[in-house]
Amino acid sequence: MRVGADVTIIGAGIVGAAVAYRLREKWPDAKIIVLEKEAAPAQHQTGRNSGVIHSGIYYKPGSLKAVLCRTGREMLYDFAQSEEIPHERCGKIILAVEEEELPRLQNLYARGQENQIPGLQLLNSSDIPAYEPHARGVGAIYVPVTGIIDYGAVTQRLLARSQAEVHYRQPVIGITESPNGYLEVQTPTERFRTGYLIACAGLQADRLARMQGLRPALQVVPFRGDYYELIPEARHKVRHLIYPLPHPTYPVLGVHLTRMVDGRVEAGPNAVFAWAREGYSRTAFHLRDAWEALTFPGTWAFFRKHWRIGLEEYRRAFSKRLFYASLRRLVPALEIRDLIPARSGVRALALTPEGTFWDDFHFEVGPRSLHVLNAPSPAATAALALAETIVQKALSTWNPSTSALTTGL
Repeated sequence: MRVGADVTIIGAGIVGAAVAYRLREKWPDAKIIVLEKEAAPAQHQTGRNSGVIHSGIYYKPGSLKAVLCRTGREMLYDFAQSEEIPHERCGKIILAVEEEELPRLQNLYARGQENQIPGLQLLNSSDIPAYEPHARGVGAIYVPVTGIIDYGAVTQRLLARSQAEVHYRQPVIGITESPNGYLEVQTPTERFRTGYLIACAGLQADRLARMQGLRPALQVVPFRGDYYELIPEARHKVRHLIYPLPHPTYPVLGVHLTRMVDGRVEAGPNAVFAWAREGYSRTAFHLRDAWEALTFPGTWAFFRKHWRIGLEEYRRAFSKRLFYASLRRLVPALEIRDLIPARSGVRALALTPEGTFWDDFHFEVGPRSLHVLNAPSPAATAALALAETIVQKALSTWNPSTSALTTGL
């Protein structure tokens, strides 16, 4: 069976859903199809992150991440407000727990000011209890614009508002250019002919680009993050969000404590190499995923650069006591019995062959296509602004007047 569309989007995570939503705004009469290999939207990175609306304090000033996080954050708050999606602008503190961390704290505060984060406050140790009575540190940054939300709920609402035709259980197994110039996207049961293709495939992004014959310089290498949850009796020990200073070289924010919109408090995640792109247990293994990662030179180069911190992360992944020790640095009032195992997620870390992680959004343009090759955090926060950028890039290389529907395909 062949299905015609003006635009086909691969991936029903928050980025794909936001692209469908923005496309509908710009092209009200378009036929938009979303292909999703799972049975429901937001099943991977979108639905397995910590639910934080990021401020943008961490990102390199002037980078796409910094610019789109700042604008996308407020777009997301406005969308959640208008759609009555539960959320809260609860704020967070970033703690320096040792004196030698204070210069890094000052540098991060300066970066936040350069990134125009409103309301930042630099705190000394005596100020911290007013924000987090159970937290301890020698200094901190209070970030009032940080918030929490259910990104799965946002994704579902964006898809509904886009009026896109969503096809679930449709993994893409082929992308070819037809003789008349259109793209044909093949799944195990159907073929979709489309005027333009936008791939927002997260953990599978590089594979889809190669499937179309592109040669992206980056490769996705999966890193798993494990969470614990505080028992109900311990939730009062966390009032906002509590973060450590991010590691200066390893691409993680560190184990932190996060209030959720449903009242729960999560702790985590760590970050360890995963043996499966979509494997959510500590022992999950997928032969193709492991083979591709371990035969990619960038993986081993990354390991060589970060083996010490990587080993620490692995030890913590298999030791509740070590995980607890990391949290207790931030909140000494926590007890190990306060922690119960919770979910996990897998992050798509885009690496160069030299082992450098690509620390910004990245796109690959193909024939009648655009592939979102790297959409790291804060992609969920920035989704609405990121989607505007994606749609603009698509329209700059494509004339919709030659779309599938307008030519009677």
